[in-house]
Amino acid sequence: MMNQKRIMLPTVADAKEFVERASKCDFDIDVFYNRVIIDAKSILGVLSLDLTRILTVSMHGENAEFESYLDELAEKIHTAA
Repeated sequence: MMNQKRIMLPTVADAKEFVERASKCDFDIDVFYNRVIIDAKSILGVLSLDLTRILTVSMHGENAEFESYLDELAEKIHTAA
């Protein structure tokens, strides 16, 4: 099953926390913007993205704790808009 969420990671600290939490999941997680797809467990890859943009996270598994964290990040998009 593949689940997608739209998030923002406006700071390097946010990106670092995102990668740390993604690394705890035992399935693949991708982050993409436009045509660029990055492994969410790669700090260099995530930092190479434009962090001022809305990113899409695609999860190829389930982890309730990580999904809850993504929901928190997704809510920040709506409050910032």
